[in-house]
Amino acid sequence: MTKIQMRKAALAALAVVVLAGFSSLAFAGDGVKVEGIIKGRMGSEMILQTQDQPKVVVLLTDSTRVQQVQGALKARRKDMSMAALIPGLEVKVQGDYNQKSQLVATSVLFKGDDLEQAQAIQAGVHETQQQAEANESELKAQNAALKEQQAALDKQQQEIAASKAKIAANSARFGQLDDYYILDEVTIYFANGSVKVDPKYTQPLMDLVAKAKEYNGYNIQVKGYASAVGSVALNQKLSEERAGNVTNIVVQQGHVPLTNMLAPGAMGESRQVGSDNTEQGQAENRRVVVRALLNKGIAGTELALPSTKN
Repeated sequence: MTKIQMRKAALAALAVVVLAGFSSLAFAGDGVKVEGIIKGRMGSEMILQTQDQPKVVVLLTDSTRVQQVQGALKARRKDMSMAALIPGLEVKVQGDYNQKSQLVATSVLFKGDDLEQAQAIQAGVHETQQQAEANESELKAQNAALKEQQAALDKQQQEIAASKAKIAANSARFGQLDDYYILDEVTIYFANGSVKVDPKYTQPLMDLVAKAKEYNGYNIQVKGYASAVGSVALNQKLSEERAGNVTNIVVQQGHVPLTNMLAPGAMGESRQVGSDNTEQGQAENRRVVVRALLNKGIAGTELALPSTKN
């Protein structure tokens, strides 16, 4: 073989190597493309379910580009945060597998309407979880309350068993525990949509508390109301918060023990005293009624005598 022929052969071999290198680079640039639905997110890892595989681990990095496809022709792309990659979202992932068989994503694409659908699903799941947690919490609270009530009943039964004479003397009176004398009453009015107690009502509340404390065995009753303007749910919440804020003033500033407080009542739109067709009537309905009560069943006994008298 002549030198010219050897040189031609070397050049041909080099050309093959160069072409092969370009081919491999092009292939590496294309990478792996996977389409599927996000099943979960754990930090930088995203679990994808495809038609062929139930679990594809996708690794997100700082260089991963997340884009939303927009437009009627899906030709425009909008850069998005990785926070948009939520479970239920259908995505197209491009990248390369690493040694741990993880698909290291260089880009993640999704459509706008797919994101809206996934967000709606997540909102429903979150709401259901919250409701379940609330129900569980409420059930625990109810069980705890029942245990406390049972303990109180047991204690009461022991006290009754220790003094049969006292039971015989007071049984008729304790049968009327829902029947009270009204020692004093204060009505507090609120602005539309407001739950803030006007400071001008503080002194009347303190006067009511002072009068109630003249008697042993007194109780303070707080009931909140709302006008019928707006939704029923909102008005129920307003009446509850109004009653709660007034109760806080009575307990904290009036130093009334919780044992002397009847449970605040949220009456919502019930028992309207004014017409909701007029502003004056609506104002009359936005109220909290506070009463100092003395049970008729024990009135007249030593328990009901004014505590400040000799």
